[in-house]
Order: sequence, then structure tokens, then C-alpha cells
Amino acid sequence: MPHPVVDVHTHVVPKGWPDLAAACGGSGWPWLRVDSERAAMIMMGETEFRPVGAECWDADTRLGDMAADGVDVQVVSPTPVFFSYDRPADQAVKVARIFNDLTLAVTAGGGDRLVPFCQVPLQDPDAACAELDRCLAAGHAGVEIGNHVGDRDLDDAGIVQFLTHCAEVGAPVFVHPWDMPGGPRLDRWMARWLTGMPAETHLSVLALILGGVFDRVPETLRICFAHGGGSFPFWLGRADNAWHRRGDLVRGASTAPPSAYLDRFSVDSVVFEPAALRLLVDTMGEDRVLVGSDYPYPLGERPVGQVVRKADFLTPDQRDKLLGGNALRFLHG
Repeated sequence: MPHPVVDVHTHVVPKGWPDLAAACGGSGWPWLRVDSERAAMIMMGETEFRPVGAECWDADTRLGDMAADGVDVQVVSPTPVFFSYDRPADQAVKVARIFNDLTLAVTAGGGDRLVPFCQVPLQDPDAACAELDRCLAAGHAGVEIGNHVGDRDLDDAGIVQFLTHCAEVGAPVFVHPWDMPGGPRLDRWMARWLTGMPAETHLSVLALILGGVFDRVPETLRICFAHGGGSFPFWLGRADNAWHRRGDLVRGASTAPPSAYLDRFSVDSVVFEPAALRLLVDTMGEDRVLVGSDYPYPLGERPVGQVVRKADFLTPDQRDKLLGGNALRFLHG
């Protein structure tokens, strides 16, 4: 019998939240300009950041779209603009608690079909571990983190402490790129999203490998990267070649070449083209690719999972793994 279809990469924006300056301290927080019952705009000061609709906060709308796309379960994660890693830790703790509790309220309307992931104040590892524990007790199933905290990548000691805690408590981790560099060459054509996000994810996968994280963190860590792992799968051969030929500069703290660590992490399937999916499955293996869509944002895949369903090179068993079996193992171990 086929597994349920699971989308591991979706986002939530609650319809309204407290005045964050009053609730958390500081200034310059995002706020929501509600334009109608089904439309709103995330605002950064007086600047429009992103339009959002009822699919971001209304469980029935999400469930209707899931039915239309043949999706049984969504993993519902924060929208990265709310991570607040650049703020004092006490402020980030407060905003995480606010949005994590609001996420539970949104997903409650979907029963066990909407699986909530929390956010944590990753700049403070002790506070991040404490918030994760609070959220797991409250009903969250895992955590979404950004791929870096300022100039600290995923091999930073504090982030490794948090990842080790996730491994110990059995919390799956979804890594989403965010806070991409800007500048004249990147602030047009959505280039930060089209080129910056794949590069950010590529760099952070390398940080886990070359930074020796996979050599130190327990193998029980379940971690998945968004957007097909960015550009990493395409350039795995280049990384291996560099590890062997310029080991004096490249090997870092890793005990083996990058290709030796492919069984330590997963990637989602939101690569849009069958040729790209074929490369992804050939590189990562059929057990390490999970359907993800980036729902409900316009750069995501709709109908969800269509590239997997249409890929004629997949066997029925492989297709079942990508559509749901692998995700269930990611979520539950």
C-alpha cells in the first residue's frame, strides 16, 4: 500500500500578531497590514516585503489546496523573515514563543494532516534548546532553522550544540536559506532568491561536512535541506576533487571526502525539472529525497510533487519513497 503523500516544505504566516516592539522590545519589527479577509502584506517598517493570502493562515484553505494536489500531510514551518537571529537573544526568545504558539493555533485546524515545526533563537544555543523542548512538549514535531547566524555557519560550536540536542531528543531539523547577500548585482530579478539561496544552501552543507559536524554529531540527527540542497548536488564531484587534490586547504575537520556523508542528510524535491530530479536522485540516493513544495509562495511548486509524479525514470517503489516514505522516516525516525 502506498505511503501517504507528505510535503516537508511549506510555510505559515499567522493572521496578525502582537505589537512586537511592545511584546519583545527593540524596534523595526515586521508587522502585518491586513488588506482584506483573505489578503495581507508583511511589512518591514513602511516597506512592503511580501504579499500573503489566506492559504498562509487558514487551515481550511490549506487543506483544500492539499486535496487538489493529492497531498495528505504538510510539514508547516515558519517564514524565515521572523527568525530574528540578528537581535538580542532575549528578544529572539520572545518572538519565537509568540510565533510558535500562533503556528500551533493555525495547524490545530488541520488535525494530524498539518505538522507544525517551530523556530528557535539560534544565536543562543541554550535558549534554542530550551525553546525546542518547550515546543516539542506543546505539540511541535520538529524545528526549522536558518542556514547561518550572521557569519556563523552550521559548524559553529553553538549551532553544533543545538544540532546535537536535536539528535538526542529526536527532533527532525529542516534547514532553510535566508538572509542572502544583496548589492547592485543581486537586488534585481529576484537574484538573491534565484542564485543566492542555492549558494547559501550549498555552503551550509559543506560546513556540516568540512567543518566536521557529521563526524561529531550523533548519527541519529535527522536533517533536511530545502530547494534540493541548493547547488551542492550538482557540484559534489568538484568538492570531492578539491578534497583529494587540495586537502591542505579543503579538508577542514572532515575525515572523509564529501561524497562519504550523503547518508547523513536529506534534501527536498523542489527542483521543478525531471532532469534536475534525476541528478538529485542519482547523487543523493532514492532514500534521501523528499517531496517539498515551498507552499504557498509563488516560487514554489504547484501542483505539489508534480516533478516526482511525472518522472518516468522512477520506479513505482522509488516514487512512493519520494512522495511519502522518506518523509515519514525523516519525521519519525
